[in-house]
Amino acid sequence: MLCAQLKLRGCDSWGSGEYGAARGHRKHRGLDFAADEGAYILSPCVGIVTKLGTAYRKDPHWRFVEVTALDGLRHRVFYVTPLVHVSETVTVLTPIGIAQNISLKYQQQDPSVSAMVNHVHHEIWDGDKTINPETHHV
Repeated sequence: MLCAQLKLRGCDSWGSGEYGAARGHRKHRGLDFAADEGAYILSPCVGIVTKLGTAYRKDPHWRFVEVTALDGLRHRVFYVTPLVHVSETVTVLTPIGIAQNISLKYQQQDPSVSAMVNHVHHEIWDGDKTINPETHHV
């Protein structure tokens, strides 16, 4: 399980990685877990890989893996190089990706601010609404 393996990102000079943290005019829809670049990231649930996507529309380098759990909730793990394929069955012991170095993207945006803690971002979707991964128990 993702949250059992990694510590929360917490706050850094770029803000908070907590669910619901302010992001200008919107709220942070997931929870950030500190992860070293190159770390293997395990699936947050038992399910089927339903999507491999890009985190930013205009920057295809930053990726995510979506796993739909047996209960129908969609778990998205961002800033990973995928190790799985769509339609693949995964368990909580399945490596789904390798952590990318997302701190590089933000350092390029504003080099005057100290580096962001490198992390992966976990969102849980129930239909068109998100659920706090910290309080959701698989």
